[in-house]
Amino acid sequence: MSVRELVILGTASQVPTRHRNHNGYLLRWDGEGILFDPGEGTQRQMLRAGVAAHDLNRICVTHFHGDHSLGLAGVIQRINLDRVPHPVTAHYPKSGQRFFDRLRYATAYRETVGITESPVSEDGVLATTPAYTLETHKLSHPVESYGYRLTEPDGRRMLPDRLAAQGIKGPDVGRIQREGTVDGVSLDDVSEVRRGQRFAFIMDTRLCDGVQVLAEGCDLLAIESTFLDEDEQLAVDHGHLTAGQAARVAQEAGVRHLVLTHFSQRYSEPEEFERQARAAGFEGELTVAHDLLRVPVPKRR
Repeated sequence: MSVRELVILGTASQVPTRHRNHNGYLLRWDGEGILFDPGEGTQRQMLRAGVAAHDLNRICVTHFHGDHSLGLAGVIQRINLDRVPHPVTAHYPKSGQRFFDRLRYATAYRETVGITESPVSEDGVLATTPAYTLETHKLSHPVESYGYRLTEPDGRRMLPDRLAAQGIKGPDVGRIQREGTVDGVSLDDVSEVRRGQRFAFIMDTRLCDGVQVLAEGCDLLAIESTFLDEDEQLAVDHGHLTAGQAARVAQEAGVRHLVLTHFSQRYSEPEEFERQARAAGFEGELTVAHDLLRVPVPKRR
């Protein structure tokens, strides 16, 4: 059975707290796993969440601040220790190649798995598979940072009433899906477009064009909300978003389920993030993330 969910391994910004590990997010997308921003402690959080190294197919790093990348060393070594049998691809800002190299080879270990390095240097498509297209867009942070977006190809939804009206039944249903026409009846006559699902991951950034592009039309959006609205100047100064800013982005982009995360250690009450997001006008499903939470991708429209 296919599973599409976001497993939240950590939700802290800059420093961990008693209840928040450094960042770490695993997107399960059917048979693949994409690990975003493995901060310090990610390997242990994977164990607690029931995530194995074998679950990982890609690693996507937004930028090379420690809370988003110090866990790379442990994760990569675990991939090798467990002899993951499939290729694993790593995406990260090309400007941080030296940091990636240092983390990949931080200590001595036996390499048994070839990690494919696929650094990012500009907006665009990183990978296209039958299940999704992975693309990236630049964000606005003191160091170079990129967000990621996964888009499922559009499909077709067969319409039983139209099939019946056209006399298409039995094996001919499969045939018209494969061939496009049966006895003069086209696929368009008996079906409609089924919009592919969309997910975006936006970490450390100010408001910028990349944020808007990544969030547009997402079914599930995981986005940083480091500060509350009263600390907006701090957010601007340090290259971050507030809860209200993130919520307005999501509302304007038509996001269905918003996940707020990456919280400053100065705040201990997560309820205020939800209150400010609602006050900013977001009307969709809303989750204030906590460690080890699993958030399902919303069902197709």
